[in-house]
Order: sequence, then structure tokens, then C-alpha cells
Amino acid sequence: MNFSDLNFLGLVVGLSTFFIIGVFHPIVIKAEYHFGKGCWWVFLIAGIAFAVLSLFIGNFVGSTVTGVVSFSCFWSILELIEQEKRVKKGWFPRNPKKSAKK
Repeated sequence: MNFSDLNFLGLVVGLSTFFIIGVFHPIVIKAEYHFGKGCWWVFLIAGIAFAVLSLFIGNFVGSTVTGVVSFSCFWSILELIEQEKRVKKGWFPRNPKKSAKK
């Protein structure tokens, strides 16, 4: 078996997925801090846009990674709700400029 016989596509997709999840974590935290969970629709629109875009990308890795971004946007909607709960528990700071809804 030669080095050139190895298929690295799975590793590229896996590493990309790992990176994307790592990037979305602080995005959700910052979005909830500055805008609250009411910004969920931005993630929905972005998720739909990336899903449609992934359908038109001919490259396997590009299409797959774009699909991962799409579903990371969708998952972020749920995480916004969970992040609000974490803030209420005191695990993350509350934005003092936002009105505290109880």
C-alpha cells in the first residue's frame, strides 16, 4: 500500500466538523449575550442558505462541510435556548445592558 492510496477525505471532513463546532460555540454565547435568544431566526436563515448552497457545490468535501455548517446553524437555535438557561443559572455572565426578563 502506497501513501497515495490513502483516502484523506474522511479526516478532512472530520477535522472541518470539529473546527466548525468549535467556532459555533463562542458564536452562540456571544449572540445570546448581545441579542438574547430572539436572534434564533438569523441562525435559521443562515442554516437554510448553507443547506441550499451545499446542494449546488459539486465538490464532495465542500458540499459536505457546507452541510455541516448548515446543521450547526440549526443546532445553534437549540443552543441559544440552552445558553439562556445557563445564564439564568449563573454559569455565564448576563449582559447588564439587556433587560432581565423573568
